[in-house]
Amino acid sequence: MEQKDMSFETAFLKLQEIAQKLDNNSISLDESLKLFEQGVKLSEYCNSILTKAREKIDSLREIEAE
Repeated sequence: MEQKDMSFETAFLKLQEIAQKLDNNSISLDESLKLFEQGVKLSEYCNSILTKAREKIDSLREIEAE
């Protein structure tokens, strides 16, 4: 599943799984780097969803205030 098709909740769960694997210390450096890269991408994706949600809420509040 591509990130753009992923819900925030799914992406966040995958990010948590990656964090747990990285905490494990029993994976190779190469695998750690791959997981870290995936984690960074998922983190950026989650952040972009949250930013859009925040912007939408702010926009709705402005309309409500009028």
